[in-house]
Amino acid sequence: MRFKIDENLHDDVAALLATHGHDVQTIHTEGLKGCDDYVVADHCRREGRALVTLDLDFADIRSYPPSKHDGIIVLRVANQSRSHVLNVMVRVLESLASEPLVKHLWIVTDAAIRIRGE
Repeated sequence: MRFKIDENLHDDVAALLATHGHDVQTIHTEGLKGCDDYVVADHCRREGRALVTLDLDFADIRSYPPSKHDGIIVLRVANQSRSHVLNVMVRVLESLASEPLVKHLWIVTDAAIRIRGE
């Protein structure tokens, strides 16, 4: 899969996805740091990339309808430390093998992954 990692996540998230064979870019390396959410969403859409973010604004399906995106993963975790987020992303990687991401919104909490489709 193709992913874009938001600026609110550590580059280790990108490295984890890349080591599992995914094509990953980051907001930092593309010079999009500080851009409005809609600009980030538009870049993801044009590039065919799923966004991984801590930004809860992307969970609003009225603003970011899942059917118009190649996937949005919103991490809604209480502990946002690097190690905890990486552990949560391991669960995400395991779920990618059996659950759809394209045209879906994933809300990932400490306990579960909720998936919302078109």
